[in-house]
Amino acid sequence: MFTRIFIAFLCFGLLTSSVVGAVLLQRLNGGWFPAIFTEALPIIGIVGLMAVPAAYYFANTFVRPIEEIRFGAERIASGNYQLRVHGGNWRESRELARTFNEMSFRLASQFAELQVERRQLRTILGGMIEGVVAIGEGQRILFANEAAGQMLEFNPDEAMGRPFWEVSRFPAVQKILDQALADHLPRREPIELKGFGSRHLKVYVSPLRDEHTPNAIMVLHDTSDLHRLERLRQDFVANVSHELKTPLAVVKACVETLQDGAVEDPDARVMFLASIAEQADRLHALILDLLSLARIESGAEIMEFEEISLNKMVARCMNRQRPRAEAKRMTLELESSDPESSVWADEEALVQILDNLLDNAVKYTQEGGTVRVRWQQAGPNVCFSVADNGPGIPERDLPRIFERFYRVDKARSRELGGTGLGLSIVKHLTQTMKGTVKATSDLGRGTTFMICLPRSANDLHREHSVSS
Repeated sequence: MFTRIFIAFLCFGLLTSSVVGAVLLQRLNGGWFPAIFTEALPIIGIVGLMAVPAAYYFANTFVRPIEEIRFGAERIASGNYQLRVHGGNWRESRELARTFNEMSFRLASQFAELQVERRQLRTILGGMIEGVVAIGEGQRILFANEAAGQMLEFNPDEAMGRPFWEVSRFPAVQKILDQALADHLPRREPIELKGFGSRHLKVYVSPLRDEHTPNAIMVLHDTSDLHRLERLRQDFVANVSHELKTPLAVVKACVETLQDGAVEDPDARVMFLASIAEQADRLHALILDLLSLARIESGAEIMEFEEISLNKMVARCMNRQRPRAEAKRMTLELESSDPESSVWADEEALVQILDNLLDNAVKYTQEGGTVRVRWQQAGPNVCFSVADNGPGIPERDLPRIFERFYRVDKARSRELGGTGLGLSIVKHLTQTMKGTVKATSDLGRGTTFMICLPRSANDLHREHSVSS
């Protein structure tokens, strides 16, 4: 551009000087061609040489602002929105530079706002519990949040730009995407993903026809917890119905038998009335356990925490179970490395925990067996265990023994009169007191339940005083 303008200015200067020289010669000499060749040409040459610097100056001052603006446009296109141009000495070029700088400032502001909105959108999508996947041309992944990666088992960062079918190994999800894109209609379907633990998802695919947007948006909602809770609800209703039906059936049968004439037989009357009383006690215990569990799970159970001596508490609970143990010729043993250990807990809740564990140990251990209670300090906690040498629990059943109404041996449990809620109550009470509970078992050799509860402040202070 500079060369063209320079030549234009130079030619303009030469042409102007030539015309002026020719007119002067015609006026002075009255002739044209001889004078031009003999007198004007040297003058034109001298004028042309003198015009070169002027043409260069004018061309440079005209082109330099334009080149500066062009250079600025290239820098802005590469992302440098802070660049400013000046426009040189020409008023028009300065106005053009000012307009260009305003445009650059507005672009910088708009791009900054877009970046902020983009980060906010990614943060929002990344924090959603629903999985979100944006599908582009050729089913390539344009965006996927962490939830989608966890549900479909792929790394969102590594999946960017790759086809969806390449990163997802679940044909059911791919099928829904293919059908939605083929029909150009939204699809919503529940699916179950088989693998390490069955999972339930609701998949919603919405195809988009705008060429400036992704081809489809996929939203994934994990409904595994809802299915699990629904299954628990169904199991709970079924178990409660069964537990209530069994004693009620016995009571009804006894009453009908008495009404049919057995009431006149003193021996039969005593036997049936005793059976009615036993089943009534069973129903009462079941209802009390249900109410207790409901209060604990709802958070309505009010805990009054205080310092409790384990030695005294365990001794009292063992004394309550001793007559039943002696009736089965069982041995109850108490061991402790620190008899003065105390916990920070609710007394009523701790009594309920110990009674349930000891009751189970005595109930399910065969005659002549041994139940041993021991405890020891474990950092900020005191861990106590109730161990028996009974039949034990199969390994497959251990993860579920704290579920409501779950029984390892259903027939034997009902025969012994358990409600199936004791261990569930133990778990919830322990967690409410910020403790932990776990069970270990060796089939044929016995089971051990271990409870860890926070130590009392005095217990911790006493240990600190001894150590110092």
